[in-house]
Amino acid sequence: MRHLKSTSKFSRTSAHRLAMWRNMTTSLIVHERIRTTDEKAKQLRRHVEKMITLAKHARALGSGEDKSIAAKQLHLRRQAGSFVRADEAVKKLFSELAERFAERPGGYTRIIKIGSRAGDCANMSYIELLAAEEKLEEKKPAKKAKKPAAKRTRREPKSAKKAEAAPTAEEPAAEPPAAEPPAPTEGGEETKE
Repeated sequence: MRHLKSTSKFSRTSAHRLAMWRNMTTSLIVHERIRTTDEKAKQLRRHVEKMITLAKHARALGSGEDKSIAAKQLHLRRQAGSFVRADEAVKKLFSELAERFAERPGGYTRIIKIGSRAGDCANMSYIELLAAEEKLEEKKPAKKAKKPAAKRTRREPKSAKKAEAAPTAEEPAAEPPAAEPPAPTEGGEETKE
């Protein structure tokens, strides 16, 4: 069973995987678009979005004039720097990207599938950071038209339906109602015509 095993191992040791995620995260932050396999792109998204969230938290604290705020911002910067490999990537993360995604609650990356690789037929895709001009679409609740509930009826056996549908030769057709007998008069006597 695979309970609590949320990531794929990609046939690598844990140290190799960690180095791979660090390098790919740094490359994505610096270049804003990289080409990789679909599975790696899906796993990379988690790491990149965590780094951007750290940068957004540092920006949300405000200016670093107060010592406690400056210390918190430095701590967040060091947390990101312990994962991201290049100093230029950390600077870009905390200045440009934190400002770009300040109003966005999540979903900073996009994965675009581009087909399969020629050598091993692996599914390839681009993973990229969203542009500044792309706004988050407001989700409007869809209005559903209420339909009247259908009446439920019991199914009758097929033989009962056939019997009602057409009278058989044995049964006579319905006769017209017979003439009514004359109504009695006031005296209780019947009149004969």
